[in-house]
Amino acid sequence: MSAAQPTVTADTDRVRVTTVTFAADGASTGPHRHEFDYVVVPVTGGAFQVTEADGLLREMAQVAGSPYLGAAGTTHDVANATGQEAVFVEIELKR
Repeated sequence: MSAAQPTVTADTDRVRVTTVTFAADGASTGPHRHEFDYVVVPVTGGAFQVTEADGLLREMAQVAGSPYLGAAGTTHDVANATGQEAVFVEIELKR
């Protein structure tokens, strides 16, 4: 399985903006914990498999241009199940 490619485009004392590119089906972020509340803005949209910290697997659909919120402390792994490249922008709210 390949790794998703994060590219930090802004990082200040208030926010961090990261574009995450999943080049192929199965590419994943790897298990990680969110330190801050965050907003995800899907660029391409697509289907993802999310593995929660307790091992629970859930399917998630992202719609291009439809943002959603995430909470600090969230621990998971996100894998592309779209069948093609998928991209989203994550905006972490540091304060």
